[in-house]
Amino acid sequence: MLLLGSGELGKEFAIAMARLGQEVVAVDSYAGAPAMQVTPCSEVIDMLDGDALDALVDKHQPDLIVPEIEAIRTERFYDYESRGIQVVPSAKAANFTMNRKAIRDLAAVELGLRTAPYRYATSYEELVRGAEEVGIPCVVKPLMSSSGKGQSTVRTQEDLQKAWDSAITKGRGDYAEVIIEGFVRFETEITLLTVTQKNGPTLFCPPIGHVQERGDYQESWQPCAISPEELAEAQRMAGAVTEALGGAGIWGVEFFLAEDRVVFSELSPRPHDTGMVTLAGTQNLSEFELHARAVLGLPIPSVELLRAGASAVVLADLESAERPGLEGVEAAVSEPLVDVRLFGKPVARVNRRMAVVVASGPVEEGAEPLRERAKAAAAKIRVTRPAMSS
Repeated sequence: MLLLGSGELGKEFAIAMARLGQEVVAVDSYAGAPAMQVTPCSEVIDMLDGDALDALVDKHQPDLIVPEIEAIRTERFYDYESRGIQVVPSAKAANFTMNRKAIRDLAAVELGLRTAPYRYATSYEELVRGAEEVGIPCVVKPLMSSSGKGQSTVRTQEDLQKAWDSAITKGRGDYAEVIIEGFVRFETEITLLTVTQKNGPTLFCPPIGHVQERGDYQESWQPCAISPEELAEAQRMAGAVTEALGGAGIWGVEFFLAEDRVVFSELSPRPHDTGMVTLAGTQNLSEFELHARAVLGLPIPSVELLRAGASAVVLADLESAERPGLEGVEAAVSEPLVDVRLFGKPVARVNRRMAVVVASGPVEEGAEPLRERAKAAAAKIRVTRPAMSS
């Protein structure tokens, strides 16, 4: 299997695949990425270089290609699929979901799902017009990015130039286009992990609530309170969009719960960062184990909620070109039923995710007390610069 993108999500997925006897080649744009630390073989390439990607596929002749990030020349996947290589979940899914324009038009125009009002812009002048049409406040995002990079909330007309500059310079790929989304006043954001199978029904994990800042997840909890009617509507929409894209695997489908309506937000065709809460043992199978089973065609009879859980991220607050240290781990895990995953990223940047803390407890006690426990434990961990050698 070629794992294209070897961050913390790829690391946990590689472990899940290794437990099922699969050989994983971890690929990223830099050496020492988290998944490379747990795989016997790794490669460093620019995955936006189509020729380099072709050469890598020819070299390894993989049975499976699993993209874990957006910055990939995904149009090449159609050729790989035609050669009999399984692209996860599918070449169509990878291409549509790597580009916000394709997935938003599929959801809103073709499938008629409820979304925030939106416009596209290929120039600053178009951005101004689009913001006027959807209304301010609004959110401006690159068509291709991850972890909130290049995303801005526009609250006044004066914010537009800065939002345009950020989206164009921080977006991935060569798309000089942005999406402007009308502001949705929501009560909760949820992720509905959706599992499509080769030979079985589509399954849904218990909903995960999450909090984002700067477009990037900060904490998540499972289960998240949601009415039966809202859950049924979210499942209907998630089932519709994943069926339209095709393929087997896990999908992170994001929704806003806004007053009495469910609004489709985004879709990722792979394990979702908010789903790291499942590492707390909340389900009979974590999102990574579910993904591994689905892409290998192994049966998944059901997804069962076993415990309530919560996660909180540990962010770097400094820059370090060498492998940083992490202090306070012992204090963080001193609480019962609290665990930590250190990602092992070789460099630190301000607000880069470096670890996650998970906490679990009985379902009947709910996730709210666990949220505070996870955040308190995460606050005890501090990213430090490496010690100077004498």
